Amino acid sequence: MALAKTREHVLKIANQRYATKKYDPKKHISDEDWQTILQVGRLSPSSFGYEPWRFILLKDEKLKEAIRPFSWGAINSLDGADKILLILARKDVTYDADYIQHLVAEVKHKPYSPDSPQSQHFKVFQERDLNIQTTEERFDWAARQAYIAMANMMTAATELGIDTCPIEGFNYPQMNQFLAEHQIMDPKHWQIAVMVSFGYRDQPIKPKVRQPLADIYEEI
Repeated sequence: MALAKTREHVLKIANQRYATKKYDPKKHISDEDWQTILQVGRLSPSSFGYEPWRFILLKDEKLKEAIRPFSWGAINSLDGADKILLILARKDVTYDADYIQHLVAEVKHKPYSPDSPQSQHFKVFQERDLNIQTTEERFDWAARQAYIAMANMMTAATELGIDTCPIEGFNYPQMNQFLAEHQIMDPKHWQIAVMVSFGYRDQPIKPKVRQPLADIYEEI
């Protein structure tokens, strides 16, 4: 019975999660809830555990106004969401990058060498298995990891009764230029992957309309 209720709760959360178009600007997320959401993002899985992301909370009202002209998909969030989070992805993750050396040696506290089995495994994985050869391809790979963190944060927020909206509706070149010019990110290492807003909806949740499971799932 307990397990059945757990399954029911999981599906309830999935149905409650809604891409919020209208937020109540008078409602605010508690510091405790926000820190929980951030920790869920931090604890998200990433390929090889290399965490190629960075989370930037956009608080400054002048900066919010400045991105409006090239952020059409974020307008509703800018008008009412309590939190606007920019998720950056690294564009320089390679087996011998300074970042990887720092992460392995100073964060994971393990010996680092570009010639180690772990480093060479990652090199083969990137260059042969994924056929990643360029900076843009490295960014695309890292951005896929960033989306995992975003999805986990959105699910955690829903569990806490907080609404969300993932946002790709903005001009990526202009946003990257804006973040670089305002020294929010170093374009040598980062690009924006996606934005996501958090707050409390001021609209009813519409029932989800999805393809039947039989149309998207197959056993072979």
